[in-house]
Amino acid sequence: MTNLHRLSIRELSEGLQQGKFSSRELTQHYLKRIEKIDAQVKSYVTVTPELALSQADAADAAIKAGNATALAGIPLAHKDIFCTQGVRTSAGSKMLDNFISPYDATVVTKAKAAGLVTLGKVNMDEFAMGSTSESSYYGATKNPWNLDYVPGGSSGGSAAVVAADLAPFATGTDTGGSIRQPASFCGLTGLKPTYGRVSRFGIIAFASSLDQAGPMARSAEDCAYLMNVIAGHDAKDSTSVDKEVDDYVANLHATSVKGLRIGIPKQYFNVAGLAADVKARVEESLKKLEDMGAILVEVDLNMVEAYVPTYYLIAPAEASSNLSRYDGVRYGYRCENPVDLMDLYKRSRSEGFGEEVKRRILIGTYALSAGYYDAYYVKAQKVRRLIQQDFLKAFENVDVIAAPSAPTTAYKIGANLSPTEMYLGDVYTLAVNLAGLPAINAPVGLDDHNLPVGLQLIGNYWSESQLLSIVHQYQQNTDFHTQRAAIAEENA
Repeated sequence: MTNLHRLSIRELSEGLQQGKFSSRELTQHYLKRIEKIDAQVKSYVTVTPELALSQADAADAAIKAGNATALAGIPLAHKDIFCTQGVRTSAGSKMLDNFISPYDATVVTKAKAAGLVTLGKVNMDEFAMGSTSESSYYGATKNPWNLDYVPGGSSGGSAAVVAADLAPFATGTDTGGSIRQPASFCGLTGLKPTYGRVSRFGIIAFASSLDQAGPMARSAEDCAYLMNVIAGHDAKDSTSVDKEVDDYVANLHATSVKGLRIGIPKQYFNVAGLAADVKARVEESLKKLEDMGAILVEVDLNMVEAYVPTYYLIAPAEASSNLSRYDGVRYGYRCENPVDLMDLYKRSRSEGFGEEVKRRILIGTYALSAGYYDAYYVKAQKVRRLIQQDFLKAFENVDVIAAPSAPTTAYKIGANLSPTEMYLGDVYTLAVNLAGLPAINAPVGLDDHNLPVGLQLIGNYWSESQLLSIVHQYQQNTDFHTQRAAIAEENA
């Protein structure tokens, strides 16, 4: 079959189980596409053909024996922030260019246990710090819809591999929008789960109280299949919550859109910099949901102006602490011929980290320093609680909250936005991480340049099933999620 990459996860599962094609055939199909197309997209940092084919053969044997899981044999790409045993795990940084992980992240362990096939590790902004995937040590990943544009970030590689049909789905991480924004830029569905729903064990840390792993795929249904694999409590992660996990696939029709109360924050639609065509597509999607029976309710979220400054104090502070371990001594990059220990520290870190990472380490170290800790970091944590309370008050009257996922569509590669401009591009996503809430991006059309636009739906705690169900039903009534990026169409 020549169009295996056009099949949904459900169709791939059925095809494998019914013997229409083998996992080896499917895996080889994707490896050939990667070899043919990825030099243009630059989404993969490391391709693992030997590992993939051995896992595919094991899946085929399990399917033949009748003891395979539903997803056995389906290929998957991992963001290069998930530790993968025996495979380079770089976090997009020179600092970890030589790091071969001795163990698997829990998400990787669960994927292997489900029989999923690892195609490789995909590109990202260095240490997940960025919104364009241009800060990677390995160069910029390109947007499959238009190779002159960025795919978003930091999970830009994860978005690009799916949009270019180089993997059926991918794992991503979201610290301040890093699943939802690239999903928006690349026309995909991407879910950021409730903090604590998916284990962080083995994820290279950026900001520990904000990071959360989640699925990126074409549709809500495809995301639900991956959530069934990766969600759940993990004793190895002290921030993982021991709470029963839903069957996200079975629950895709559990929430009725009819009578659903969708909150529309008026402050979100008056943000400076919200592009007219993004606003128009989002409003059209809300009208569609209204036609399907949803009720649109205006709500107040009064802390919008605090989102960006609060996040960019807390996240860099945690990054400063987490990245202090990269000292040139234990693992990772080490400078040549250090004259003494201080020289080893200074040059290893100066040479190993990129500009954006250094900028955030400096901001975070300053915010945590004596004399400034109370004035900045502690105050930001207090404001964080107010942001959370703002959302909880809104959820007293509505089921979900709607917003754009990003104020614009994808930026041009090399646009050289200032750090402030880049940070303001995350205005719609940051607060979800600060509050620990779940949120999902759904593609809802194209802008005037034929680039995708995303709708974000924010849910109350543990409402992943509800969010997936709403988007699934929306996607039953629209075809935006089936539209293909230019490079995928050219290589159909």
